[in-house]
Amino acid sequence: MFIKVRRDTLIILILAFILILSGRFMTYTAYASSPGINEGVPISGVIIEGNDIEPTDVIKANVANEGFREGSYIDGDTLVTSKTRLPLNEAITNAEQAATLSAYPGTTMYPITAASITVDNQTGIVTVNVIEDWSSVVVK
Repeated sequence: MFIKVRRDTLIILILAFILILSGRFMTYTAYASSPGINEGVPISGVIIEGNDIEPTDVIKANVANEGFREGSYIDGDTLVTSKTRLPLNEAITNAEQAATLSAYPGTTMYPITAASITVDNQTGIVTVNVIEDWSSVVVK
């Protein structure tokens, strides 16, 4: 009925158990003692609407270059990135211009004629509405 365990094996198992428990305890105390920094509302995602052919990755990359990316946050009426602090309305205007400069990959065609960006200050979701007009695109 009993399992035979040698004394040195038992000591190794007990030491491993104590090591695991102390690691968990140190992790919990480090988390509990860390200062809580209130950074505002983080940018949680970018939603692209209205595009038919233009890849969303191109539009997201251009909008992210203007500050609406992971790691940025909204502090009142200010967009705070790792590099700069901008007024939110100025950041939205810059991102709208960047979205209209989204070229179709591998070409010099710019099908997006207009873009509007809305930012939800409660959730941090950025919604980009674009209008593609392929009739006005000049193909060279």
